[in-house]
Amino acid sequence: MNLLFIQKEGVDLYSTLLSSETSRGILRFYRPVRTQFGVIIENATLGNALSLASEISWYIRRYTSDVLLELSPDLFCTLDFALDIYKREIKMKETWDFTKLIGIRDGFVSAVLYIQPHSSKEDYPGFEESFDTVFEVWCCKDEWTENFSENTTGTESG
Repeated sequence: MNLLFIQKEGVDLYSTLLSSETSRGILRFYRPVRTQFGVIIENATLGNALSLASEISWYIRRYTSDVLLELSPDLFCTLDFALDIYKREIKMKETWDFTKLIGIRDGFVSAVLYIQPHSSKEDYPGFEESFDTVFEVWCCKDEWTENFSENTTGTESG
């Protein structure tokens, strides 16, 4: 299970985390891996991943545009969704209706698209072709509803 920290534009998140004595102390038992879009940190359990995210929440607010949890290969979710799983408010299923696509270009979030229920990134080939990396991310119903209904196109640029 991986935590993916997507850096804000203009931030080298890996260097930022390693240059701070506080974050180095928090991460001393982890091995952060630099990626083109930020940092990945492997965690053994969902509870451990949520705890780590909580411990470095100040860095998250200041230096990241998004934090995702990779539940299994190519299955990503928001921290709120992961917390609902942890609190047993959501049961994992094969599919999920409330999803967003995050488009990464040149190492930073370029666009976020809240997609229609019962669809996937394959249903949006134009979006996927526009970016270096696209994450399909499961969201809580409230997260999705708030952001999908704000935009008639379902699109929000980052």
